[in-house]
Amino acid sequence: MSTGAKRAALGKGLEALLPSKKPAAEPVAPPPPAPSVTVIEGKPKEIPVEAIERNPYQTRTRFDETALAELSASIAELGVAQPILVRSLPGGKFQLIAGERRWLASQRAGKTTVPAIIKEVSNEQAMEITIVENLQRADLNPMEQAKAYQRLSSEFGLTQEQMAKRTGKDRASVANFLRLLKLPESVQARVEVGEISFGHARSLLALEDSQLIEKAALKVVQMGMSVRATETFVQNQLNPERKLGKVETVEEPPIDPNVKEAQTKLQRTLGLKVRIEDKNGKGRVVIEYANVDDFDRLLEALA
Repeated sequence: MSTGAKRAALGKGLEALLPSKKPAAEPVAPPPPAPSVTVIEGKPKEIPVEAIERNPYQTRTRFDETALAELSASIAELGVAQPILVRSLPGGKFQLIAGERRWLASQRAGKTTVPAIIKEVSNEQAMEITIVENLQRADLNPMEQAKAYQRLSSEFGLTQEQMAKRTGKDRASVANFLRLLKLPESVQARVEVGEISFGHARSLLALEDSQLIEKAALKVVQMGMSVRATETFVQNQLNPERKLGKVETVEEPPIDPNVKEAQTKLQRTLGLKVRIEDKNGKGRVVIEYANVDDFDRLLEALA
């Protein structure tokens, strides 16, 4: 599948899950109705932020505080550009289906209401829409994506092929993310915070033994290995007699704490290995990707 074809497929999964838009001329009131909200499926309405409850099916576990603050400032100045998606609950309450960052940022911006499209869907539909919508975003870290695919498999019985069609991904990509769940929990945590990229994690899986993977992951982090160096290191561990080459062990000069913090933030946001080479305020930012899917995610994030 070409890169262009893959990009064209993005977004189809969520549309397939949502009910077709109904004519806007017929308002439908939920039982019981919210005090000051008219529920019309397909049309955004302003609803109180305090009437909205967090989605228990949310896949995302981490939000970048800097990005959230920037979004909050934008909303305070210009308002919410894209409505959130909710469903009605008893007692005039609503539950988020999609748009948690916009909801949180609206609260931080001091907004009392937020534009929302209200959809009447079941628990199962709400869960599936939320998971698929999150998987179509570019800024989920690899472990969040892996766990989301796992939920689609375990709770909805979807095959890898079906998950790929729902999210606009290819089946091999889905399979690779699911493989990350075989990593030891300590290594999964490193992937989640961006210390180890998706490409590093895939290389480490070849070791199979949990203790070997943990030791290798620690070495990758300590030495700042690239994905290619990690692959060579893993092959040396698997086939020491072949002497495929030695990983450079010369210690790198200490990294400025500010540069290291920026590097970590970029890795966490992009889900890829990032190296900042700085010398007296000048240098370059090197972003490594292991395959076309990584490259696509990088382009979407930068765009």
